[in-house]
Amino acid sequence: RNILSAGSLAKTKKGVLIVNCARGGLVDEAALRALLDSGHVGGAAFDVFVEEPATANVLFGAPNFIATPHLGASTLEAQENVALQVAEQMSDYLLTGAVTNALNSPSVSAEEAPKLKPFVALAERIGAFAGQMIDVEIKAVELAYEGEVAQLNTRPLTAAALAGVMRPILAEINMVSAPAAARERGVAVTESKLDDSPVFESLVRITVTTTMGKRSFAGTVVAGAPRIVEVKGMELDAPFGPTMLYVNNQDKPGFIGAVGALLADARVNIATFNLGRVAAGEDAICLIGVDQEPDEGLVGRIRALPHVKEARILRF
Repeated sequence: RNILSAGSLAKTKKGVLIVNCARGGLVDEAALRALLDSGHVGGAAFDVFVEEPATANVLFGAPNFIATPHLGASTLEAQENVALQVAEQMSDYLLTGAVTNALNSPSVSAEEAPKLKPFVALAERIGAFAGQMIDVEIKAVELAYEGEVAQLNTRPLTAAALAGVMRPILAEINMVSAPAAARERGVAVTESKLDDSPVFESLVRITVTTTMGKRSFAGTVVAGAPRIVEVKGMELDAPFGPTMLYVNNQDKPGFIGAVGALLADARVNIATFNLGRVAAGEDAICLIGVDQEPDEGLVGRIRALPHVKEARILRF
């Protein structure tokens, strides 16, 4: 700042010309105006100022001073290069999913994009699963990456997971806006990575901390498709469907038949049916992919079944 100060400007030869097209503040503007008025400085030309946009400045009005807006990147060559760069970046994104030079989105190279694509879908769906299971304020979200996925660029995965988690409360959220939205709401977001996964080649786990405690959900990618493999610490293996029923129950005889009968009576067809449990007779979960949208009356009847603790509709 003020590298050309009043003192240094006074040491210049009479009639010197001063041009600043580098950074505002390198020249003491008040001192320069005085020397322009005295004739010691023969003339000056600036396109950068201490305060920009420069709507008013001590230099304005001096007859031997020229001012222009800051147009360093506005040559014909620069405009052509920018146009080409934008076209190339859009082409890369549409063809490969690569995102480069993004100001508010995780960058993804053309090499990374095809590897990341199925895991971005997995992270978003696990996040959506978690978000639809949470009915109270979210305090923290932890993303754990195990196995081969831990070697990838996980920033886009975390952003996608956050978008899924927060979509039930912010319908228009996406992976670009999700990290900022989480910060604004005081949600602590952390990542951890483990090079090896005990069971799967890759595993993504989301743990959501709320005012009521913690809930954990995990998934993997099989043949390029995301699958849910753990809910509430219980193992299962289920694909994601557009509409699913989640039921938490005691593992007792007759439950599966009773649920199936209710769905049949409501003319709701079962597409997939997957179970998980802690142990025989203990806590269990049921994920049912359905071809028709269940109404709240049907969900209420499922909740009323013996041994059912929780039932809700999930949409992906």
